[in-house]
Amino acid sequence: MSPISDTSAGTDRQPLTAPVLGAVECVNPAGARLGEGALWSQREQALYWVDILARRLHRYHPTSVTRTTWSFSEEISALAERAGAPGLIVTMRRGFALFDPAADSEPRYLHQPEPALPGNRFNDGKCDAQGRFWGGTMDFDCLAPTGALYRYDPDGSCTRHDDGFAVTNGPTWSADGRTLYFNDTVNGRVYAYDFEGATGTLSNRRLWLAFAPGDGVPDGMTTDAAGRLWIAHWGGACISCHDPVSAQELCRVPLPTSHVTNCAFGGPDLRTLFITTARVGLTPEQLAAEPLAGGLFAVAVDSPGLPAGMFGG
Repeated sequence: MSPISDTSAGTDRQPLTAPVLGAVECVNPAGARLGEGALWSQREQALYWVDILARRLHRYHPTSVTRTTWSFSEEISALAERAGAPGLIVTMRRGFALFDPAADSEPRYLHQPEPALPGNRFNDGKCDAQGRFWGGTMDFDCLAPTGALYRYDPDGSCTRHDDGFAVTNGPTWSADGRTLYFNDTVNGRVYAYDFEGATGTLSNRRLWLAFAPGDGVPDGMTTDAAGRLWIAHWGGACISCHDPVSAQELCRVPLPTSHVTNCAFGGPDLRTLFITTARVGLTPEQLAAEPLAGGLFAVAVDSPGLPAGMFGG
């Protein structure tokens, strides 16, 4: 991959290092068609994640090693906890919705921003530190550049911030909250935007990292407390860790399966990196060689991640 230097924080800064502690472990060999949406619940001390194409939400409790699954009538792709109420905000196929796992009922739609694009669906998403949910859409066939990046606010307003993507992934933010990173997956590009936290606005889009041919493409990602970005490689069988300013690669976490889709920090001290993977798109030969494809993995790292943002509504 090719780093594109962002010198906004100064050129004499020393790059960060990022050792990984221990080996990767498959903690849930779920065989997900398209694992995604990793979220660590601080309240429940559990890892939520989804299988988009199987229309399932999973929850894994590391301490008790219990696993719970909910099934839906349409695709679920990303989620965040609600700050002022029980349950989750989620992105379903057509938009933003509320779901309470304790109630075990169907999600309730809040807003559907693309009624004229039935071939689109929502994909990745996260809450910012101010409690707004950012979610991206994509072409279901991963071909047409019809995807866009939206911000859904607790007051019910929804804003379109960028578009022209076949597949969207991310976002994640810099540790100081002044930069938003977002993936144009099909084209192998990670973009950086200036982020204004008070207003939730973006500006100054620039190419931050370009994936090299043969290295997969950027899928989901997260940020740790030191500001380093951890990016899943679809088709690249790894997670790579990067300096937030120079984009220099600091380390790799190899996975025993090709399609690595998302990651999130969890555990009591947020020092466990949970990683989702997928089976979809693998040949019969690849599936035979990668029996853990679609599993949920975990690995210990040297410094904690950041707590996931919670939705303000």
